[in-house]
Amino acid sequence: MSTWPQIRAQATRRWQALSPRERRGIAVLGALLAVLVFWSIAIAPALNTLRDSDSRRAQIGQQQAHMLALQTQAQALQTRVPLSRDEAMRQLQSITPNAQIQLNMQADRVSVQLKAVPAATLAQWLSQARHQAQALPVEAHLTRGNASGANPNAAVTWDGNLVLSLPNRGGTAN
Repeated sequence: MSTWPQIRAQATRRWQALSPRERRGIAVLGALLAVLVFWSIAIAPALNTLRDSDSRRAQIGQQQAHMLALQTQAQALQTRVPLSRDEAMRQLQSITPNAQIQLNMQADRVSVQLKAVPAATLAQWLSQARHQAQALPVEAHLTRGNASGANPNAAVTWDGNLVLSLPNRGGTAN
């Protein structure tokens, strides 16, 4: 088994045996290898970080704007005046557009029957129910359908039941 001094002595003898041209070639090859290693470890990652910084900065800016919008929305929800249950029910009835959405009062909850309600209409109605009537969805049993059945590009509709929770008698939502 060779020890480190023996390996070094053997490498020195082989180096001495090489011609000056071979030594120069190996030295140039070693220098190129050292430059390549230095480039891949020190310079390339820094250049990639610099190249990606603008897109990451834009992405972080979008995330910050979204977080600020959520903060504003949360503050608006904290400062709004809680509705009584009767006022919430009146608000819910006033935003209910047509016979496709039918309301049924059951104690502190409202059962909502949906019949072929377009997805956009349902989304808008749920948003209004949340903001204007302070009603919170508790349960949803929905079935997806198409307005014209055979046409896959037709508007998506929803059938089924929703259960909404109204603000309790003290004025806050359940």
